[in-house]
Amino acid sequence: MVIACGALAREIVHFRNMNAVPAFDVACVPAWLHNAPHLIPDRVREKIREYRKAYGRILVAYADCGTGGLLDRVLEEEGAERIDGPHCYAFYTGRQAFADLAEAETGTFYLTDYMVRHFDRLIVEGLGLDRHPELRDDYFRHYTRCLYIAQTRDAGLQVKAQAAAARLGLGYAYRYVGYGELEDFLNRAAAPTPDSGT
Repeated sequence: MVIACGALAREIVHFRNMNAVPAFDVACVPAWLHNAPHLIPDRVREKIREYRKAYGRILVAYADCGTGGLLDRVLEEEGAERIDGPHCYAFYTGRQAFADLAEAETGTFYLTDYMVRHFDRLIVEGLGLDRHPELRDDYFRHYTRCLYIAQTRDAGLQVKAQAAAARLGLGYAYRYVGYGELEDFLNRAAAPTPDSGT
């Protein structure tokens, strides 16, 4: 069983359907919780407890995601494990590769496929830029570029990512990274266990 951030749902289901791996079940926690990361640990705990009796092993497709270690504390208490990394940018790109990118250009605002698809709702509306466009300078004054770290090769998403960068007044860069370390994590989720469901 995989309990996942809703921002990863599409990618996880796509991976499961497109690869020759045994099926595993997925339950998601709403992606909007990234705007209130202090709520993530308890929501993940609720999901773990909801599915604990039906599944002997539960993996959590969540990075720390701004919880300041509180998610790890919950997972330790509940006997579940998560994918390594501070955020999805790191596990999509690979943790060392991401560290190198971040060091090379610190003023980078990262976009994933999910963020590009939902840019208006997550960033424009979520940060209030639709109502107060002057906030763009407050939020993004220390950024110089958007880097779209793509999970899929989708020309339409690339066009949207370029438009997102322009909307924020930032330069644009693109790098296809695929699923990165998430793929290894999902392969572990798909591996059968001798005495329980997946």
